[in-house]
Amino acid sequence: MEHLNLIVTVLGGLILLLGLVSKRLEAGPIPPSVLALALGVLIGPQGIGLIDLAAIGQPERILEGAARLTLGIGLVGVALRVPRGFPRRHWGEMTVLILLAMALMWAVSTALVYLILGLPFWVAALIGAIVTATDPIAATPIASGQLAEANVPERIRNAVSFESGANDGLSYLFVFLPFLLLTRPQHEALSHWVTHTLLWEVGAATVFGLLLGYVAGKALQLAERHGTIEQKWRLAYTVALALFAVGAGRLIKTDELLIVFAAGAAFVQVVSGEDRANEEQGQEALNRFFSIPFFALFGMVIPWGEWAKLGWSGVLLAVAILLLRRPLPMLLLKPVLPSIRSRADALFTGWFGPIAVAAVYYATLMDHKLGDPLVWPVVSLVVFASALAHGISASPLTRLYGRHARGKTAESEDSAS
Repeated sequence: MEHLNLIVTVLGGLILLLGLVSKRLEAGPIPPSVLALALGVLIGPQGIGLIDLAAIGQPERILEGAARLTLGIGLVGVALRVPRGFPRRHWGEMTVLILLAMALMWAVSTALVYLILGLPFWVAALIGAIVTATDPIAATPIASGQLAEANVPERIRNAVSFESGANDGLSYLFVFLPFLLLTRPQHEALSHWVTHTLLWEVGAATVFGLLLGYVAGKALQLAERHGTIEQKWRLAYTVALALFAVGAGRLIKTDELLIVFAAGAAFVQVVSGEDRANEEQGQEALNRFFSIPFFALFGMVIPWGEWAKLGWSGVLLAVAILLLRRPLPMLLLKPVLPSIRSRADALFTGWFGPIAVAAVYYATLMDHKLGDPLVWPVVSLVVFASALAHGISASPLTRLYGRHARGKTAESEDSAS
């Protein structure tokens, strides 16, 4: 209990300190997530040893629970960010962006793991699937906030938000296919993947999430019409929706991440933009409240020894995945994505495909389900590299992209006149 109190004290103090300078951090070169990660490394067992999660349980399982809760809260916040009617108006583009782009990212990541580390193909495919998802929480700096709104077009911000939310849940399909093929005979694995993973764990999860969000939205409207709910309960209502979806998803053994995002997306279609303005701001605050401790916890459990065993091959893999996994598919798919109107759009959205909380969740889940000694070290190294590269580059590249976009707009107006 004393160790737990120490963890709560340190994490609470971290949020207090970062909150006091949050405005400067948003405009500065080092984001709060990187500072939290650095603090976690410093106070963890490989640093000064102030906190060791092993004293209260298995570190990877603790991190899995933290990632699950952080994603549950964050995915509802992402859904609230997407304008009402956006999925309906852009369903074709979002289908391409989510399914085809994900398949290409999986193929690229799998090939890189297989070629650089020389792992068995299906182990490489499993790791490639885990790092495929675009993390919605780590993508927040380019999708919301003053800096993003001033420099990134709304069409890009909405596309990134919806895609990152949806593909976290759909990564379940890509992750469990190689997992099943590694643990069962091929015919049995494929049959289970189609009948159970695809139809129940993903298909039923989507339907359940949509119904849950729709019913929750209608119930809220009904309560407001009859004056039975106080305004101060609105934020608590959306948070409770996230927690209910996460818990229910695990109880019925489906993809809880997909349930959460589907519920949030359906809730948005029912509740008007004016009604959910305060909830969106509140959810963004909660995202930060949960994501900062998560990155600190991640810093505490980094497997430095296993990274050292990977050697320069691990470093090469992390760099190659960041440079190729998403930028290449975005450039290839640019002609069929209306929101991506230029090479600059494709490069910007291609680079900012951070690998963070969702990858940690799937990696820790597979770590205890499969027990392969390389899954967690490889994925955690890529997550660490992504946190540094995408975190530090977010502000300067967003400003650069904004200047480029404004320059192109000015050139077009001069040409028209």
